Amino acid sequence: MMTVKEVCTEFFKLENEHNLNYIKIQKVYPWELVRLYLYYEITRKLNIFSSAQQSSVSLFDKFKSFLPFIKNSILYNPLSGKDTYDVLIFNHPRKVLNNGKYMDIYSYFLGDTLDEMGKSYEIIDSPYLNKHYIKKDKHVKFNDRILLASYFYKKTHKIEYTEKESETIRSIETLIRASFGVDVNLFEIFTDHILNFQYEYEKYKQLLTEKKVRQVYAVVAYENKPLIAACKDLGVDILELQHGVISKYHLGYSYPSENITLKSGSYEHIEYFPNKILSFGDYWQDASAYPIKKHSIFSIGFPYFEENSKKYKDVEKKKNQILFISQGVIGKYLSEFAFELASKLDEEEYEFIYKLHPGEYETWRENYPKLLEAQKQCNFNVVDKDNPALYQLFAESEYQVGAFSTAIYEGLAFNCKTFIVDVPGIEYLDDLIEKNIVVKVRNSNDMINKLNDLDLNSYNTDFFFKNYDEQLLKDIILNDNIMRAHNE
Repeated sequence: MMTVKEVCTEFFKLENEHNLNYIKIQKVYPWELVRLYLYYEITRKLNIFSSAQQSSVSLFDKFKSFLPFIKNSILYNPLSGKDTYDVLIFNHPRKVLNNGKYMDIYSYFLGDTLDEMGKSYEIIDSPYLNKHYIKKDKHVKFNDRILLASYFYKKTHKIEYTEKESETIRSIETLIRASFGVDVNLFEIFTDHILNFQYEYEKYKQLLTEKKVRQVYAVVAYENKPLIAACKDLGVDILELQHGVISKYHLGYSYPSENITLKSGSYEHIEYFPNKILSFGDYWQDASAYPIKKHSIFSIGFPYFEENSKKYKDVEKKKNQILFISQGVIGKYLSEFAFELASKLDEEEYEFIYKLHPGEYETWRENYPKLLEAQKQCNFNVVDKDNPALYQLFAESEYQVGAFSTAIYEGLAFNCKTFIVDVPGIEYLDDLIEKNIVVKVRNSNDMINKLNDLDLNSYNTDFFFKNYDEQLLKDIILNDNIMRAHNE
């Protein structure tokens, strides 16, 4: 079986040799639109990753949500009204319950800063599992109108590819088959993404023009490529707020061929990539082969982590408490690993906490039978709700065990001694493994051996998550020249 590293290396090789990012079909760059989707499709067909173990939206739920979609499209349509805005914020669809209120932990602080500066702004909220979680207020509109209309646009429109375009698509399908040994229906994938792009691009262009927007902040830019294209074509600054792990194997960010500079000294151009990235800390500036220059990546911090971690700064570590950080795509394996480890270590000496991802809360009893067995031990606790808080668990745990979740970095900031299980995707943490900040383990026996002889290197926790630099954010909002001088 191919590894994530091997898949990505082959993927980048194809892009380099055949200039896939620069092929134009139906007046768009379809490879840029589908490259991340294709990566997931290929890894799924190669059985590298399992499906995420989270609740799906049933047909009945979809039917129930149709009327709210219509209502939101009429009442909270961002295209309606004559108000203009300095800034638009496209937040993360998934929200976190914090102090009794749902919020997007990656962008919430923007509103306070913009209010302080007297800048007008609007938040464009997309549904998560067909539902909105944040409260409607004067700053919030829902993206249902554009998303719903885009869905019907796809259902009622077709693409007539030219013979040359069809030949190009067939040749790429052949390249993928030769490289990975799997078949993909690239005509179907291209058509779906191109039709989405065509409709949403025009609507976002209309939105930006009518609202006279100067800046746009997007939390997951690689899922908002029509928005990026509209911004760039209108000269609107488009910035991404970091929301998770970035690595050289994350195809939302990594374009290693773009590190080859042209004779002019500039980078080759990727159309559907933001102008700037606002990162959690300095560590992330070199975490990937970004298709933008380093001076366009700004470390502004992670205010949610900073504010909430302070609550637990005086919590003492519990000797030999081991915290497992679950993820849907590797949850089955990690749950079995945790059960085996707990079965082999002394019940009286070790305490085990298995923290499920929110997407696993409702399904873990069916999907992870070994956790049910593990719970029979008095020293094994499965956490399938938001309390106790994850940061509290980090603060009191001596060790953490996981794969490639962002939470691993948060645990490091709480000085947890960290074991990374050797599963597909571990490549995301290659840098930490090479620097001996974390230790890789193959199985439970390997971890037991390394527990007894653990010697990790020290590190600067602020390197991952620096203190929030509000002044830098204000400089970015106000003026590019001031911002660049500040950064340099």
